[in-house]
Amino acid sequence: MHIALPYDKGHIQMKVDDGRVAGVLTVPASAGDRRDEAEIVRAAHRSPIGSKPLSELAVGKKRVVVITSDHTRAVPSALTLPILLEEIRKGSPDADVTVLVATGLHRGMTREEMEAKFGEGFCARERIVNHDAYDRDAFVDLGVLPSGSKCEINKLAVEADLLVAEGFIEPHFFAGFSGGRKSVLPGVASQDCVNINHSAYAITGVLDGNPIHEDMIEAARLAGLAFVFNVLLDEEKRVIAAFCGDADAAHRAGCEFLLGRSGVDPVKADIVVTTNGGYPLDQNLYQCPKGLDAALACVNDGGVIILAAACRDGLGGENFGRMMLEGTPEELLERVLATAPEKTVSEQWCVQRFADALIKYRIILVTTGLDRSVVEGMNFIFAGTVEEALAKAYALTGPASKVAIIPDGVSVIVRR
Repeated sequence: MHIALPYDKGHIQMKVDDGRVAGVLTVPASAGDRRDEAEIVRAAHRSPIGSKPLSELAVGKKRVVVITSDHTRAVPSALTLPILLEEIRKGSPDADVTVLVATGLHRGMTREEMEAKFGEGFCARERIVNHDAYDRDAFVDLGVLPSGSKCEINKLAVEADLLVAEGFIEPHFFAGFSGGRKSVLPGVASQDCVNINHSAYAITGVLDGNPIHEDMIEAARLAGLAFVFNVLLDEEKRVIAAFCGDADAAHRAGCEFLLGRSGVDPVKADIVVTTNGGYPLDQNLYQCPKGLDAALACVNDGGVIILAAACRDGLGGENFGRMMLEGTPEELLERVLATAPEKTVSEQWCVQRFADALIKYRIILVTTGLDRSVVEGMNFIFAGTVEEALAKAYALTGPASKVAIIPDGVSVIVRR
């Protein structure tokens, strides 16, 4: 069996004997669906969920802020942002529009990254501002969230006459799903606010009863998020559906669509191969617990997970990288769990996820972006190719071991 695994901006090929394959977990292929993407976007604007159309909401509004995703997310902003701004200016032709990049705790986008994502012409015409979670003067305190955290949100967003957000919906390993309210928290929230929110524990594909989601939706309400626009993407990163309107209702509609399309039953195996879906999510190791999550639902006790991620941008976070090198998985997990929520260190949630997984399973990291010494210092097993990783996995679990393959570990929701 030959399987193409998303990796960086292309694919790497994997060969496995048919008799060793326990199963391949994928969402239904949609390559044959060639509906016009712009028409999908415009049709969603014509039928908002739980809200008036954006053009009507914009009437009389002068200061408008549109939150958008940064370079680590696959939102097709070059397509969606101009249509969003067109709808806004239908209702308020003279609106002063600011595009606020929801970096969360990530670094700001460079000009080159903005031009690649939004288009050179768009960048020349529009005002685009990077959110900075570490600028103490940039926030408004809106009160207390259900977790007890202060709700500190970027004042540009809070002081807008109309606050709009765009994004895309995919399974998320603790927010349940990305998109919607997540543009506000963590997107344009303070470091402290994000830290406490992310210290809670939740699982993929769950909103109700999810403490992280409850904080996020309340933060969106307090910030005055009036309208969201979210797309869903296929395996080629093409728009296959779009939902817009009320921050909760429209987002939930998109999540239900995705759950129906992406939910798969687990296939148990001693070896599970997964990826972080290729570029842009496999730019760094910090993002990779997302692709790992699906594999954790399939691997047998004591088994091996092979995770392929290019990591062209390295580790992705100073705290994450430093903490991952500070001890054994057991020591790392003990240290994180002993940290009070208000003392949470940025990025420790990914350390916790990796440490917990490394205690239970051997994880082989296939990467060309990280040195072997760094990978092994973080308690992973290094492999430069998938073939090398499979050979090492068979040596650990036995030559008769079965292999489950999840070509895109971010795109599927494995039912627990």
